[in-house]
Amino acid sequence: MQNKDIVYEETFALRLSKLRNQKGVSARDMSLSIGQNPNYINHIENGKSLPSLTVFFYICEFLNITPSEFFDLDSSQPEALRELTEKLKKLPPEYLSHIEAIVDGLTEGK
Repeated sequence: MQNKDIVYEETFALRLSKLRNQKGVSARDMSLSIGQNPNYINHIENGKSLPSLTVFFYICEFLNITPSEFFDLDSSQPEALRELTEKLKKLPPEYLSHIEAIVDGLTEGK
């Protein structure tokens, strides 16, 4: 295994752990909820294994995110961001301008 592969595995494990913790569920409960043995998620988060593609889709479904959102490491709250985006799409353009100004003010200097 190349060093690059190890980095990807560590990134995957850390992302899974972070998203699972944000959801407030234990690794054991998540494992059982996606139809796996009780230690399955723990093994992934500890770098002992990686999920199959099918199980990865189950993980995303459990977390209520898309695979793309899972790998968007710049998004710390992918589910909340998607929900907000869906609401923003329904607003008239003038409201979006106001919201953009608010966001600019909140993120200024960060």
